[in-house]
Amino acid sequence: MTARRSRSRSAAYAALALGLVGSLALTGCNSHSSKKSKKSSSSFSKSKKRRITGGGAAAAGAGAATSRRVPDCYPSTYKVTFSQQTGPKSHVAVKFKNSSSRDCKLYNAPLLRFNNAKDPLPLLQGTPGHLDGTRITVPAHGYAYAVIPTTTAATKGTGQKSVTIDFMGISASSVTHGPVTVNFAEKRLNISVGKSKVTNWSSSIHGAQLAGGVGN
Repeated sequence: MTARRSRSRSAAYAALALGLVGSLALTGCNSHSSKKSKKSSSSFSKSKKRRITGGGAAAAGAGAATSRRVPDCYPSTYKVTFSQQTGPKSHVAVKFKNSSSRDCKLYNAPLLRFNNAKDPLPLLQGTPGHLDGTRITVPAHGYAYAVIPTTTAATKGTGQKSVTIDFMGISASSVTHGPVTVNFAEKRLNISVGKSKVTNWSSSIHGAQLAGGVGN
């Protein structure tokens, strides 16, 4: 009887020991799973933060690109020059130099008032109320050209003392910058303009001459 009790007690102790081992194993698994879950959550949080930061940088880049829009060109006494070409296809060439380190825009044609005239020289391409919407980008340190044909006595007219220059805007009534006045006598220039018209701006002198009917 004593031996039977002893065996029963041993069996109970063995069952208790197995229960304790299982409990410890389960606790270890739960602890490992919790650590793994925290690590996964931390990785997801970092990844999400990187995505948000990257998106913010992209948005900032787009905003910077928008802010770098091309500004309008503006005239000055040294940026706009005039020269008289003689011969069967005589004309006055108007040259604009973009002396800045950034591109700039020119619209339509230069507004030119010779000898303080009330009205500017008419446009050869379109009319002040019906512009053709010319818009060119002048690169940094680049040039743009317009031409005033003077192929007849009437268009050549007489010598001019000065010219006042405005730069047109995108519409017929708008002006972006100006006016500035170039004194031909001070610059020792002989410029003769009569009842003529001026072409729109062109990226090349050849293009301006063709538009004015004085190109080759």
